[in-house]
Amino acid sequence: MADGKRVVDSDKVYTVLITNEAYLPGLFTLDYSLRKHGSRYPLVALYTDTVPASAHEAIDRRGIPKQRIEYLLPTKGRDYSNDPRFYDCWSKLTPFSLTQYTRVVQLDADMLVRHNIDDLMTLPLDDPAVSSDPANQSTSSRVFAAGHACVCNPLRKPHYPPDWLPSNCAFTTQHQTPDLAQHTGPDPTTDSPLGYMNGGLQVVNPSKALYAQILDHMERGAANMDFADQSLLSDLFRARWVALPYVYNALKTLRWPGVHDAIWRDDRVRVVHYILAPKPWDERGPDGRWNGPANPDDDVTHRWWAEYDAERRAAERDRGIDDGL
Repeated sequence: MADGKRVVDSDKVYTVLITNEAYLPGLFTLDYSLRKHGSRYPLVALYTDTVPASAHEAIDRRGIPKQRIEYLLPTKGRDYSNDPRFYDCWSKLTPFSLTQYTRVVQLDADMLVRHNIDDLMTLPLDDPAVSSDPANQSTSSRVFAAGHACVCNPLRKPHYPPDWLPSNCAFTTQHQTPDLAQHTGPDPTTDSPLGYMNGGLQVVNPSKALYAQILDHMERGAANMDFADQSLLSDLFRARWVALPYVYNALKTLRWPGVHDAIWRDDRVRVVHYILAPKPWDERGPDGRWNGPANPDDDVTHRWWAEYDAERRAAERDRGIDDGL
């Protein structure tokens, strides 16, 4: 949990978790993209003690506000040796604890904003006093908002659950209604066979009571949670979350041929999410220029990031910042 103080004047914030310096280029270009599209709300970097001093210096040079949080891990967790990134993901539950803010929109550092998303700051959610009361579980259906996970497993990773198949994917249910998919998410109660959310973007009204429920659920069941934070939230609040349309958390794999390109529209994507490796910044050469994607299917989406990144670094050089990040 953070220290309970605000690090910015606004009571509504975007947050991004940073646990190491590998994601700094993503963080900086995400911040640039929010500002490029006229966001009225600040991005706060939530950092853990695993972040080195050099990373703090780079963040401070760019004037990005930051806030310390505890590195969150369950006492008895799952072995994520196949996907070590999931050890860090528990800390993405922290926004539920940030009660010094009335609204938190959590973003992953490997995201890029392509259109203004400030409407998420006023998206109707249940009052935490209502959603945290066990007596209201049958009527409180708007605890938080997020986009669906894609459970197609297009890379056929063997350690993923066997029921992660296109036939069980919420996005598959929208292939025949692509226009609807641009503004309406699949209903997690009827259109989502697994009812699974993706943790890359979360819209949260922080609450001590909700956070206590989350921690309790984590301690009791973490060993059985394949995908850390998103497994927990999908299970604890099953069918009680607001499903955003894919455009707010457009997983880059949705665009791949044969995955969910049936619903993808380049011009409608508001936030693209660069899941899986390599990240776009890993494809920059020693001179800082983008060399193109490792996977040809990523050419368009990774090019978007490269263009924003080049703009961001040019603007930083004008301000005297040229640290190679």
